[in-house]
Amino acid sequence: MEVSNRHVLKQGPVLAALGRTALLAVQQKISKSSGAGSTQACPGPLFERTFDPLPQALLDDFVRFLEGNPESFRGQVPPHLFPQWSLPLAARTLEGLGYPMLKVINGGCRMERRGPIPAGEPLHVRGQLTNIDDDGQRALLTERVVTGTRDNPELLVAEIHAYVPLAKKSGGEKKEKPSVPENARGIATYKLPANAGLSFAKLTGDFNPIHWLPPYAKASGFKHVILHGFGTFAFAAQALVQHLLGGDPEQLQSIEVRFTRPLVLPAEVTVFVASNEVFVGTTPGQPAFMTGTFTTKEIRHD
Repeated sequence: MEVSNRHVLKQGPVLAALGRTALLAVQQKISKSSGAGSTQACPGPLFERTFDPLPQALLDDFVRFLEGNPESFRGQVPPHLFPQWSLPLAARTLEGLGYPMLKVINGGCRMERRGPIPAGEPLHVRGQLTNIDDDGQRALLTERVVTGTRDNPELLVAEIHAYVPLAKKSGGEKKEKPSVPENARGIATYKLPANAGLSFAKLTGDFNPIHWLPPYAKASGFKHVILHGFGTFAFAAQALVQHLLGGDPEQLQSIEVRFTRPLVLPAEVTVFVASNEVFVGTTPGQPAFMTGTFTTKEIRHD
């Protein structure tokens, strides 16, 4: 679907965060301070912010973009939209660490739903860096973002995993890329146009040019623009709700994913499941763009 440009007007906090991150990255480069790593103890400082209610039109168009039925989420905010309000705080948690901010890659995320987020109410959000795993070759940074309302402060708990390459890997045996299992079954197939990244940016505010400007994406080493990792995640979460759980968002308790391969646009991809596992790929036996696990309300998969 074609996403309206009017949604960009509601993305001020995310756009401001992206601008601040870009400025800090430039300052890093000028001062040549990036790559120093971090001595910060975890957990880091707690950042809090209250966001205005999201417009119903944006919520509906987000679900339509994922080829879902907005009526399934009537009266509540789709939880897999959490990057829209989480990124501003997540970006703050990474400031001052000393890692090269331009090299930060979205490695994956976890989303745990503890209750429905009511539409039309301000969102009270808390963000904090909870872990740093640095082996000298790469750093894995975990950020925890908790979303709620004034009366219910913990309706959604999300973890965002940022990956930062620090040194070139030495030669040796290459690891096999994760694949979609042969026994996985497809539950939904999506034909993603070349502008899917731009559409997702309008809905979330994440206007990283690698997702919508072909020259920038090519300069970064890709054949064309790539879909946001959170975009891949959102399609998977929506597919689980709509095609596996009867359209009831309350049935999906948690989903944890890892992004394993860039999804170059345009593309046709399928969401696959195998027991409590979820994958996004093209066909069984082929490399996956995303792998993950999920739990449901009726049956918890450990």
